[in-house]
Amino acid sequence: MSTTHSILDSLTTAHRDRLVALSSPVSFPAGARIFDAHRTATRFWVLDRGEVALDLHVPGRQALVVQTLCAGELLGWSWLFPPFRWQLGAQAHTAVQAREFPAAAVRDLCAADPALGQEFVLLCAAVIGKRLHSTRTRLLDLYGPFGVSHGSSVSVGGPEDDS
Repeated sequence: MSTTHSILDSLTTAHRDRLVALSSPVSFPAGARIFDAHRTATRFWVLDRGEVALDLHVPGRQALVVQTLCAGELLGWSWLFPPFRWQLGAQAHTAVQAREFPAAAVRDLCAADPALGQEFVLLCAAVIGKRLHSTRTRLLDLYGPFGVSHGSSVSVGGPEDDS
């Protein structure tokens, strides 16, 4: 892992070491498509260097970038929940170096070690919550009613959607 703060730094050293042992270094050139929405999610990455744009396909329009990820961030969480399909797409904005993790092996490790599993799933849940908020905000900025800012009290989901 690089010297950049990594999302994995919040895990206990033992859990982080067990997860990282499953990973391998990869790189993507600028412009490389890393994954597309609705395809099977079989891996995930922690970025060491570079930037990745998360995008949403909007029919009749160019893909909408909803968030850009940087070094230290988790790329991909759809591998964690059935049906294991990507919710967004991802493209390398710059040259990227990352640690790639095999999803099935990580799910097996989490199942075999419930303490590690709980710690890692909670970490992923925090990422999911931030991504959902970022995506909602971006969509409101682009498609919301005129004059509505993301700081207003406009509700995108129902009352049960407090994420």
